[in-house]
Amino acid sequence: MLFYISFLPGRARACHLPPGSSMPLFQKAVFHTTVAHLRDLPADSQCEVAFAGRSNSGKSSAINTLANHSRLAFVSKTPGRTQHLNYFRLDDGKYLVDLPGYGFAKAPEEIRSQWEGLLAPYLRHREALRGLVLIMDSRHPLTELDLRMLAWFAPTGKPIHVLLSKADKLTRDEQARSLGQVQAALNDLGGNCSVQLFSSLKKTGIPEAELALACWLGMAAREESPPIGLATARTARPKKRGAMGWGARNAGNAGKRQ
Repeated sequence: MLFYISFLPGRARACHLPPGSSMPLFQKAVFHTTVAHLRDLPADSQCEVAFAGRSNSGKSSAINTLANHSRLAFVSKTPGRTQHLNYFRLDDGKYLVDLPGYGFAKAPEEIRSQWEGLLAPYLRHREALRGLVLIMDSRHPLTELDLRMLAWFAPTGKPIHVLLSKADKLTRDEQARSLGQVQAALNDLGGNCSVQLFSSLKKTGIPEAELALACWLGMAAREESPPIGLATARTARPKKRGAMGWGARNAGNAGKRQ
């Protein structure tokens, strides 16, 4: 089964790995803290990688698979169970951040308000945030909420890496169609984006995901050209745009509550 990354518009660069390196970026992850208020964000953080995704997209399973830990991120049968920012320490000053799942129609209004008041300013103004990993179910990518998240985050100018999860449930042809569909959407969006297929069940796509995120975390040296085997495409970098609405409330209004 073929799993590969496509680097799209912007300044995305692959990282060079030393010969024989297994680069277990996330296998050292340990729980650090849960943040419910912006004032409680870790002060020692130098760089963070945030994981987001629609409820039931496979976000928690993807984090657990990358970390080689069955319950690092709790897999809940109740959509929207994660209500805060969960920080996992990777190294000194380097963190993986598990964000609340979106698409939380059943969540109480006060919880939805809290999520938006926390997420909007974090995603738009957190200086240590180096990029966003967006998890989409490869069988149902680019939902309305996925598109809102992409359109809302892209103007920050920070990179986005899309993991198309549950790819093992698709045939090879279906995988290619899903990947192509998301590639086209990211290309239209513009920005600093990449996308790959991923399967937590089959544990495929792990090295590709680590390779894509290594530069964000400063864990490996940059290369001007990506390694052989990674499909690439680049277009002009877009100008920054104003924030677009996301979730039950406008993200810009949520940012004012910081």
